[in-house]
Amino acid sequence: MNRRETVVVLVALDAVSLAARAQRATGLPRIGYLTSNLARSPSMTEGFRQGLRALGYIEGRNVVIEVRDADGKLEKLPVLAAELVALKVDVIVVGGTSGALAAKRATRAVPIVFVSAVDPVTDGLVSSLARPGGNVTGLSANSSELAGKRLEELKRAVPGMSQVAVLWQPGALSERTEQDQRKEAEVAARTLGVRLQFVKVQGPGDFDKAFAEMTTARADALMVLGGTMLLIERRNIVGLAARNRLPAMYGLREYVDAGGLMCYGPDNADMSRRAATYVDKILKGTKPADLPVEQPTKFDLVINLKAARALGLTIPPSLLLRAEVIQ
Repeated sequence: MNRRETVVVLVALDAVSLAARAQRATGLPRIGYLTSNLARSPSMTEGFRQGLRALGYIEGRNVVIEVRDADGKLEKLPVLAAELVALKVDVIVVGGTSGALAAKRATRAVPIVFVSAVDPVTDGLVSSLARPGGNVTGLSANSSELAGKRLEELKRAVPGMSQVAVLWQPGALSERTEQDQRKEAEVAARTLGVRLQFVKVQGPGDFDKAFAEMTTARADALMVLGGTMLLIERRNIVGLAARNRLPAMYGLREYVDAGGLMCYGPDNADMSRRAATYVDKILKGTKPADLPVEQPTKFDLVINLKAARALGLTIPPSLLLRAEVIQ
């Protein structure tokens, strides 16, 4: 490390120390909020703040929130988690599995509340859903039959489809979760009378080749599985799906907000609001180990009519009646 780098590190550490002393002087509860990409999930951040306000917590008045954003660079998460621990926050709230694992590795003492972790047991965040153990608990995004349900809704929107390309990123989820999703999709595909073409991508540079494979195989539609890299690259994926005229089903509304056709999945904003209740209980003395992990109970079906018109699709009224429609 050269002299310039040493100075930068020392200044950064000093800033953290000063911030910690200033926060201790206020005497207010301190919440650390760690996110892998703040811009990708504004609804989650606002949902959490709404949940706090509903419980009487007003930022700057009776609670302090320290936000740390990795800006899509997952390698920054361990450093940001360590910063929050150094600030001596009372609890860390974190979205997604990668951030939750980084926070858990940074501390065994500070309570951690995760939001939207896919498989917290298999990934080692908690011992079990009912009895988390340790300093970590929260809300899981996992629910049985989600992949199958998404395929069913896609078939309702595109009744003539016979082959569906499934875009996935190996290693983005736990091996068990990937296997379960694949099995659920295959079972649903047999029931619906459609064939699946699994197309894998490891990074952004693989997308052009992946969509070329879909075109060669004459896919009628596309379903995108979960993965942080895929979500970060959602505009690229949505654009390629549109250019290749593939009606696409996604798992998160961020894809639809970016111009994608439709999504079906847990309401992340609702889960973020629920995370505020965990924080409230922890600040009042409840241990994370005594707070069971919640699974999603509210799901969103969102359809982008502009995207449908561009594809020449007429969405059945029965489907529109159950959906949140974006014009």
